Amino acid sequence: MWLPISQITVAVLLIIFILLQERTSGLSGVLGGDSEGGFYQTRRGLEKMIFWGTIVLAIVFAVLALLGLVL
Repeated sequence: MWLPISQITVAVLLIIFILLQERTSGLSGVLGGDSEGGFYQTRRGLEKMIFWGTIVLAIVFAVLALLGLVL
């Protein structure tokens, strides 16, 4: 019973973290963004925490999905 609830919770948090990220840091910034930042942009403070949190949540979601297949 805890697996589906945790998957839904992690999925909602992952969606929120992805939406909170800056728009120019993705592919849209490479194709049509301003040339001030260039291709590489350093992340600092809250933006860095959101970036790493997104990575951690994606890994946790993948692990939970694999557990759902095994169990």
